[in-house]
Amino acid sequence: MRILVTGASGFLGRHLLPKLRDDGHTVTCPSSKDVDLTKSDGLSILRGESYDEIFHLAAWTEAGDFCATHGGDQWMVNNYINTNVLSWWKMEQPQARLIALGTSVSYEPGKSLLEENYMRGIPSEKFFSYAMTKRMLYAGLVSFSKQFGMKYLYLVPSTLYGPGYHTDGRQWHFIFDLVRKILRGKLFGEPVVLWGDGHQRRELVYVEDFVRSMLMLRGRASNDIINVGAGEEFTIRHFALLICRLVDYEFGRISFDTNAYVGAESKCLSTVKLNGLLPEVVGTALEEGLRKTVEWVKDFGIENA
Repeated sequence: MRILVTGASGFLGRHLLPKLRDDGHTVTCPSSKDVDLTKSDGLSILRGESYDEIFHLAAWTEAGDFCATHGGDQWMVNNYINTNVLSWWKMEQPQARLIALGTSVSYEPGKSLLEENYMRGIPSEKFFSYAMTKRMLYAGLVSFSKQFGMKYLYLVPSTLYGPGYHTDGRQWHFIFDLVRKILRGKLFGEPVVLWGDGHQRRELVYVEDFVRSMLMLRGRASNDIINVGAGEEFTIRHFALLICRLVDYEFGRISFDTNAYVGAESKCLSTVKLNGLLPEVVGTALEEGLRKTVEWVKDFGIENA
């Protein structure tokens, strides 16, 4: 197949592209220098090309407090990106199936994280703008499917982790931040201070597991929204303890800043639908995924992290 990938230089894109090429597909992955998705004619450089699938991974966001401090900019930039991609899809590539990513922060805090609740309630204030742009993306896909008969798949991932995360100065997601802080504590004697009391629970999905599930779901679902998670969550303390064991650092030396913002107490996606579609899939064990992540951070150069 001929496949277009937006956001191919991101964390997920760097793991998806080799898999697609290994499967024999012809993949186009324009950089942001070649294609400005915030412009209505940004994809005009691809005029005359025809694609069987479009993976829309592009989004303007970061971890940490980025969403809380860039809400207005995120609303504009991400709505421009999504509207332009969907418009181009409708006008130029209606034969293609579009596979897009949602976000778990679109769910209302305290509500069961079932797909049927994705568009219900109010997202967290911290993530409100970004979350609503992702809901708008989903609304666009559903609307195009109903009116024009176009095909889509909308996947909502839990936090992805593994080797090859962003190294361009962006804020890191919590699991990478844990690895960085504990490694620096081990190697440089720096104090390790984690936000919150450590009892908050989070779910992780190894990035290669997500790619495998995403590619398999293409043949088993259509015009649907599907959570892609591990189906279990652990406390921040548990993650930190496993990392300490991997790097030989004393867990008791870690301190917790209970005054720092930590977000929801628990966040674990329902995977009932996913498990029904992919009953044979077994994910990477947490300890193994963390080991590979720790080794990558070491190779990247902890002095730079």
